[in-house]
Amino acid sequence: MTASSAPAAPAGLDVFIAGLPKAELHVHHVGSASPRIVAELAARHADSKVPADLDALAEYFTFRDFAHFIDVYLSVVDLIRDAADVRLLTYEVARDMARQNIRYAELTITPYSSVRRGIAAEAFMEAIEDARVAAEREFGTVLRWCFDIPGEAGLQSAEVTTELALKHGPDGLVSFGLGGPEIGVPRPQFKPYFDRARAAGLHSVPHAGETTGPQTIWSALRDLGAERIGHGTSAVQDPALLEHLAEHRIPLEVCPTSNIATRAVATLDEHPIRAMSDAGVLITVNSDDPPMFGTDLNTEYAVAARLLGLDAAGVAALAKNAVEASFMDGVSKARLNAEIDTYTKALAAGA
Repeated sequence: MTASSAPAAPAGLDVFIAGLPKAELHVHHVGSASPRIVAELAARHADSKVPADLDALAEYFTFRDFAHFIDVYLSVVDLIRDAADVRLLTYEVARDMARQNIRYAELTITPYSSVRRGIAAEAFMEAIEDARVAAEREFGTVLRWCFDIPGEAGLQSAEVTTELALKHGPDGLVSFGLGGPEIGVPRPQFKPYFDRARAAGLHSVPHAGETTGPQTIWSALRDLGAERIGHGTSAVQDPALLEHLAEHRIPLEVCPTSNIATRAVATLDEHPIRAMSDAGVLITVNSDDPPMFGTDLNTEYAVAARLLGLDAAGVAALAKNAVEASFMDGVSKARLNAEIDTYTKALAAGA
Protein backbone atom coordinates (compact mmCIF):
# COMPACT_ATOMS: atom_id res chain seq x y z
CA MET A 1 0.00 0.00 0.00
CA THR A 2 1.37 3.44 -0.91
CA ALA A 3 0.99 6.73 0.96
CA SER A 4 -2.00 7.66 -1.16
CA SER A 5 -3.77 4.37 -0.41
CA ALA A 6 -3.66 4.61 3.38
CA PRO A 7 -7.01 3.81 5.02
CA ALA A 8 -9.54 6.56 4.52
CA ALA A 9 -10.48 8.83 7.42
CA PRO A 10 -14.07 8.64 8.70
CA ALA A 11 -16.53 10.87 6.88
CA GLY A 12 -16.53 14.42 8.23
CA LEU A 13 -13.30 13.99 10.17
CA ASP A 14 -11.46 16.56 8.06
CA VAL A 15 -14.08 19.15 9.01
CA PHE A 16 -13.72 18.23 12.67
CA ILE A 17 -9.95 18.57 12.47
CA ALA A 18 -10.13 21.96 10.76
CA GLY A 19 -12.13 23.45 13.63
CA LEU A 20 -10.31 21.65 16.43
CA PRO A 21 -8.24 23.93 18.72
CA LYS A 22 -4.65 22.71 18.49
CA ALA A 23 -1.09 23.18 19.69
CA GLU A 24 1.98 22.53 17.54
CA LEU A 25 5.40 21.71 18.97
CA HIS A 26 7.66 20.90 16.01
CA VAL A 27 7.51 23.53 13.30
CA HIS A 28 10.35 25.59 11.89
CA HIS A 29 10.38 29.35 11.48
CA VAL A 30 11.85 29.71 7.99
CA GLY A 31 10.43 26.34 6.97
CA SER A 32 6.93 27.71 7.59
CA ALA A 33 7.27 30.47 5.02
CA SER A 34 4.34 30.16 2.63
CA PRO A 35 5.07 29.98 -1.12
CA ARG A 36 3.69 33.50 -1.45
CA ILE A 37 6.16 34.85 1.11
CA VAL A 38 9.09 32.83 -0.27
CA ALA A 39 8.33 34.10 -3.77
CA GLU A 40 8.07 37.67 -2.49
CA LEU A 41 11.42 37.39 -0.70
CA ALA A 42 13.02 35.73 -3.73
CA ALA A 43 11.86 38.60 -5.93
CA ARG A 44 13.23 41.06 -3.38
CA HIS A 45 16.62 39.32 -3.34
CA ALA A 46 17.21 38.61 -7.02
CA ASP A 47 20.69 37.14 -6.46
CA SER A 48 19.14 34.09 -4.76
CA LYS A 49 18.78 30.78 -6.59
CA VAL A 50 15.29 30.37 -5.10
CA PRO A 51 12.70 30.90 -7.87
CA ALA A 52 10.17 33.70 -7.51
CA ASP A 53 7.63 31.93 -9.72
CA LEU A 54 5.13 29.85 -7.73
CA ASP A 55 5.06 26.93 -10.20
CA ALA A 56 8.85 26.79 -10.32
CA LEU A 57 8.91 27.02 -6.54
CA ALA A 58 6.73 23.90 -6.24
CA GLU A 59 9.25 21.99 -8.35
CA TYR A 60 12.12 23.47 -6.34
CA PHE A 61 10.55 22.03 -3.18
CA THR A 62 10.70 18.45 -4.51
CA PHE A 63 13.46 16.76 -2.51
CA ARG A 64 15.69 13.92 -3.66
CA ASP A 65 16.79 13.03 -0.12
CA PHE A 66 17.46 14.59 3.28
CA ALA A 67 20.76 16.18 2.19
CA HIS A 68 19.00 17.85 -0.75
CA PHE A 69 16.28 19.10 1.60
CA ILE A 70 18.94 20.73 3.81
CA ASP A 71 20.45 22.47 0.77
CA VAL A 72 17.08 23.82 -0.32
CA TYR A 73 16.18 24.84 3.23
CA LEU A 74 19.40 26.81 3.62
CA SER A 75 18.76 28.60 0.33
CA VAL A 76 15.44 29.81 1.74
CA VAL A 77 17.16 30.81 4.98
CA ASP A 78 19.39 33.04 2.84
CA LEU A 79 16.32 35.03 1.82
CA ILE A 80 15.90 36.34 5.37
CA ARG A 81 18.39 39.19 5.29
CA ASP A 82 17.13 41.99 7.53
CA ALA A 83 14.88 42.58 10.51
CA ALA A 84 11.95 43.54 8.28
CA ASP A 85 12.19 40.13 6.56
CA VAL A 86 12.22 38.45 9.98
CA ARG A 87 9.19 40.35 11.21
CA LEU A 88 7.21 39.74 8.02
CA LEU A 89 7.94 36.02 8.04
CA THR A 90 7.08 35.56 11.72
CA TYR A 91 3.83 37.48 11.55
CA GLU A 92 2.67 35.68 8.39
CA VAL A 93 3.49 32.27 9.91
CA ALA A 94 1.26 33.16 12.84
CA ARG A 95 -1.51 34.24 10.47
CA ASP A 96 -1.37 30.85 8.71
CA MET A 97 -1.45 29.07 12.06
CA ALA A 98 -4.50 31.02 13.19
CA ARG A 99 -6.35 29.92 10.06
CA GLN A 100 -5.86 26.34 11.22
CA ASN A 101 -7.10 27.05 14.74
CA ILE A 102 -3.62 26.60 16.20
CA ARG A 103 -3.90 28.30 19.56
CA TYR A 104 -0.32 27.72 20.70
CA ALA A 105 2.92 26.92 18.88
CA GLU A 106 6.54 26.45 19.84
CA LEU A 107 8.33 27.72 16.77
CA THR A 108 11.88 26.49 16.18
CA ILE A 109 14.12 29.40 15.25
CA THR A 110 17.76 29.27 14.16
CA PRO A 111 19.08 32.72 15.12
CA TYR A 112 22.65 31.79 14.18
CA SER A 113 21.71 31.77 10.49
CA SER A 114 20.34 35.31 10.60
CA VAL A 115 23.02 36.80 12.83
CA ARG A 116 25.75 35.25 10.67
CA ARG A 117 24.18 36.95 7.67
CA GLY A 118 24.51 40.34 9.33
CA ILE A 119 21.25 40.93 11.20
CA ALA A 120 22.10 42.40 14.60
CA ALA A 121 21.04 40.17 17.50
CA GLU A 122 19.02 42.93 19.11
CA ALA A 123 17.18 43.69 15.87
CA PHE A 124 16.43 40.01 15.30
CA MET A 125 15.00 39.55 18.80
CA GLU A 126 12.95 42.73 18.53
CA ALA A 127 11.51 41.57 15.19
CA ILE A 128 10.33 38.15 16.41
CA GLU A 129 8.98 39.57 19.65
CA ASP A 130 7.09 42.35 17.90
CA ALA A 131 5.51 39.75 15.61
CA ARG A 132 4.75 37.45 18.55
CA VAL A 133 2.94 40.14 20.52
CA ALA A 134 1.02 41.32 17.45
CA ALA A 135 0.01 37.75 16.56
CA GLU A 136 -1.38 37.04 19.99
CA ARG A 137 -3.25 40.34 20.04
CA GLU A 138 -4.64 40.12 16.50
CA PHE A 139 -5.00 36.37 15.89
CA GLY A 140 -5.17 34.86 19.38
CA THR A 141 -2.27 32.54 18.55
CA VAL A 142 0.36 32.26 21.27
CA LEU A 143 3.91 31.80 20.00
CA ARG A 144 6.90 30.59 21.98
CA TRP A 145 10.44 30.09 20.73
CA CYS A 146 12.87 27.21 20.59
CA PHE A 147 16.37 28.39 19.63
CA ASP A 148 18.13 25.57 17.85
CA ILE A 149 21.71 24.85 16.90
CA PRO A 150 22.20 24.09 13.18
CA GLY A 151 24.26 20.96 13.62
CA GLU A 152 25.83 21.17 10.16
CA ALA A 153 27.50 24.46 11.15
CA GLY A 154 29.50 22.85 13.97
CA LEU A 155 30.49 23.98 17.43
CA GLN A 156 30.87 27.63 16.45
CA SER A 157 27.15 27.74 15.78
CA ALA A 158 26.51 26.02 19.10
CA GLU A 159 28.50 28.66 20.95
CA VAL A 160 26.80 31.54 19.15
CA THR A 161 23.31 30.05 19.63
CA THR A 162 23.94 29.54 23.33
CA GLU A 163 25.20 33.09 23.74
CA LEU A 164 22.21 34.48 21.86
CA ALA A 165 19.82 32.46 24.02
CA LEU A 166 21.41 33.34 27.33
CA LYS A 167 22.41 36.98 26.70
CA HIS A 168 19.77 38.14 24.23
CA GLY A 169 16.98 35.61 24.72
CA PRO A 170 13.55 37.16 24.17
CA ASP A 171 10.60 36.85 26.54
CA GLY A 172 9.03 34.09 24.41
CA LEU A 173 12.03 31.77 24.56
CA VAL A 174 11.24 28.46 26.31
CA SER A 175 13.51 25.78 24.85
CA PHE A 176 16.82 24.85 23.23
CA GLY A 177 17.20 22.48 20.30
CA LEU A 178 19.50 20.89 17.76
CA GLY A 179 18.56 20.47 14.10
CA GLY A 180 20.13 19.77 10.74
CA PRO A 181 21.66 16.50 9.57
CA GLU A 182 22.35 13.76 12.12
CA ILE A 183 24.79 11.69 10.08
CA GLY A 184 28.31 12.82 10.95
CA VAL A 185 27.03 15.17 13.67
CA PRO A 186 27.31 13.25 16.97
CA ARG A 187 25.19 14.54 19.83
CA PRO A 188 27.73 14.34 22.72
CA GLN A 189 29.79 17.26 21.38
CA PHE A 190 26.85 19.57 22.10
CA LYS A 191 26.51 18.56 25.76
CA PRO A 192 28.27 21.63 27.25
CA TYR A 193 25.94 23.96 25.38
CA PHE A 194 22.80 22.11 26.41
CA ASP A 195 24.09 22.02 29.99
CA ARG A 196 24.37 25.82 29.97
CA ALA A 197 20.95 26.29 28.40
CA ARG A 198 19.28 23.89 30.81
CA ALA A 199 20.98 25.56 33.78
CA ALA A 200 19.40 28.82 32.60
CA GLY A 201 15.96 27.20 32.68
CA LEU A 202 15.48 26.31 29.03
CA HIS A 203 13.95 22.97 28.08
CA SER A 204 15.92 20.49 25.95
CA VAL A 205 14.23 19.45 22.66
CA PRO A 206 16.83 18.14 20.16
CA HIS A 207 16.08 16.38 16.90
CA ALA A 208 17.21 12.75 17.05
CA GLY A 209 16.62 9.44 15.30
CA GLU A 210 15.15 10.92 12.13
CA THR A 211 17.81 9.67 9.71
CA THR A 212 19.97 7.68 12.13
CA GLY A 213 19.28 4.79 14.51
CA PRO A 214 18.07 4.58 18.10
CA GLN A 215 21.56 5.27 19.45
CA THR A 216 21.13 8.93 18.47
CA ILE A 217 17.97 9.14 20.56
CA TRP A 218 19.69 7.51 23.52
CA SER A 219 22.49 10.07 23.15
CA ALA A 220 19.99 12.93 23.06
CA LEU A 221 18.46 11.63 26.29
CA ARG A 222 21.71 10.90 28.11
CA ASP A 223 23.99 13.64 26.82
CA LEU A 224 21.58 16.47 26.11
CA GLY A 225 18.93 15.83 28.76
CA ALA A 226 16.19 15.73 26.13
CA GLU A 227 12.68 16.30 27.50
CA ARG A 228 11.09 15.76 24.07
CA ILE A 229 12.53 14.19 20.95
CA GLY A 230 12.19 15.78 17.54
CA HIS A 231 11.02 13.06 15.13
CA GLY A 232 12.43 9.97 16.91
CA THR A 233 11.46 7.89 13.86
CA SER A 234 13.96 5.10 14.56
CA ALA A 235 12.84 4.60 18.18
CA VAL A 236 10.73 1.64 17.08
CA GLN A 237 13.90 -0.29 16.24
CA ASP A 238 14.73 -0.57 19.95
CA PRO A 239 12.06 -2.06 22.27
CA ALA A 240 14.03 -0.95 25.35
CA LEU A 241 14.03 2.62 24.09
CA LEU A 242 10.29 2.55 23.42
CA GLU A 243 9.74 1.23 26.93
CA HIS A 244 11.94 3.99 28.36
CA LEU A 245 10.10 6.71 26.43
CA ALA A 246 6.71 5.37 27.48
CA GLU A 247 7.67 4.86 31.14
CA HIS A 248 9.14 8.34 31.52
CA ARG A 249 6.45 10.00 29.41
CA ILE A 250 9.02 11.52 27.06
CA PRO A 251 7.09 12.78 24.03
CA LEU A 252 7.98 12.26 20.39
CA GLU A 253 7.33 15.09 17.94
CA VAL A 254 6.11 13.07 14.96
CA CYS A 255 5.99 14.64 11.48
CA PRO A 256 4.64 12.02 9.04
CA THR A 257 4.61 13.92 5.74
CA SER A 258 8.03 15.42 6.46
CA ASN A 259 9.48 11.95 6.93
CA ILE A 260 8.17 10.90 3.53
CA ALA A 261 9.30 14.11 1.78
CA THR A 262 12.87 13.82 3.08
CA ARG A 263 12.97 10.05 2.40
CA ALA A 264 13.53 9.29 6.08
CA VAL A 265 10.58 6.87 5.65
CA ALA A 266 9.74 5.33 2.27
CA THR A 267 5.92 5.42 2.42
CA LEU A 268 3.18 6.30 4.87
CA ASP A 269 2.34 2.61 5.07
CA GLU A 270 5.78 2.07 6.59
CA HIS A 271 5.62 5.01 8.99
CA PRO A 272 6.25 3.90 12.60
CA ILE A 273 3.62 6.11 14.23
CA ARG A 274 1.34 3.11 14.87
CA ALA A 275 4.15 1.16 16.55
CA MET A 276 4.99 4.20 18.68
CA SER A 277 1.39 4.53 19.78
CA ASP A 278 0.97 0.82 20.43
CA ALA A 279 4.05 0.93 22.68
CA GLY A 280 2.38 3.58 24.85
CA VAL A 281 4.67 6.43 23.82
CA LEU A 282 3.25 9.95 24.10
CA ILE A 283 3.10 11.07 20.47
CA THR A 284 2.37 14.52 19.15
CA VAL A 285 1.64 15.33 15.51
CA ASN A 286 3.38 18.22 13.78
CA SER A 287 4.04 19.71 10.33
CA ASP A 288 7.80 20.49 10.56
CA ASP A 289 8.32 22.66 7.42
CA PRO A 290 4.75 22.70 6.09
CA PRO A 291 4.83 24.70 2.84
CA MET A 292 8.04 22.97 1.76
CA PHE A 293 6.34 19.60 2.21
CA GLY A 294 2.97 20.64 0.77
CA THR A 295 1.18 20.13 4.07
CA ASP A 296 -0.14 21.87 7.18
CA LEU A 297 -1.06 20.77 10.69
CA ASN A 298 -4.67 19.95 9.73
CA THR A 299 -3.39 17.64 7.01
CA GLU A 300 -0.97 15.96 9.42
CA TYR A 301 -3.83 15.27 11.85
CA ALA A 302 -5.82 13.71 9.02
CA VAL A 303 -2.84 11.55 8.04
CA ALA A 304 -2.35 10.45 11.65
CA ALA A 305 -6.05 9.69 12.00
CA ARG A 306 -5.90 7.39 8.99
CA LEU A 307 -2.73 5.64 10.11
CA LEU A 308 -3.94 5.20 13.69
CA GLY A 309 -7.58 4.47 12.88
CA LEU A 310 -8.86 7.38 14.98
CA ASP A 311 -12.35 8.81 15.20
CA ALA A 312 -13.10 12.36 16.37
CA ALA A 313 -12.59 11.46 20.03
CA GLY A 314 -9.23 9.90 19.18
CA VAL A 315 -8.16 12.98 17.25
CA ALA A 316 -9.17 15.19 20.20
CA ALA A 317 -7.04 12.99 22.47
CA LEU A 318 -4.13 13.44 20.06
CA ALA A 319 -4.59 17.21 20.32
CA LYS A 320 -4.46 16.90 24.09
CA ASN A 321 -1.17 15.03 23.80
CA ALA A 322 0.36 18.17 22.32
CA VAL A 323 -1.03 20.24 25.17
CA GLU A 324 0.47 17.84 27.72
CA ALA A 325 3.84 17.78 25.96
CA SER A 326 4.01 21.56 25.55
CA PHE A 327 5.82 24.00 27.82
CA MET A 328 2.68 26.00 28.56
CA ASP A 329 1.99 26.78 32.20
CA GLY A 330 -0.64 24.72 33.99
CA VAL A 331 -3.39 27.33 33.71
CA SER A 332 -2.88 27.66 29.95
CA LYS A 333 -2.88 23.90 29.51
CA ALA A 334 -6.14 23.57 31.41
CA ARG A 335 -7.70 26.35 29.35
CA LEU A 336 -6.75 24.79 26.00
CA ASN A 337 -7.83 21.31 27.13
CA ALA A 338 -11.20 22.76 28.16
CA GLU A 339 -11.54 24.43 24.76
CA ILE A 340 -10.83 21.10 23.04
CA ASP A 341 -13.46 19.38 25.23
CA THR A 342 -16.06 22.08 24.60
CA TYR A 343 -15.52 21.91 20.85
CA THR A 344 -15.66 18.12 20.78
CA LYS A 345 -18.83 17.92 22.86
CA ALA A 346 -20.55 20.61 20.78
CA LEU A 347 -19.75 18.77 17.56
CA ALA A 348 -20.90 15.46 19.04
CA ALA A 349 -24.17 16.99 20.24
CA GLY A 350 -24.86 18.37 16.77
CA ALA A 351 -23.99 15.13 14.96
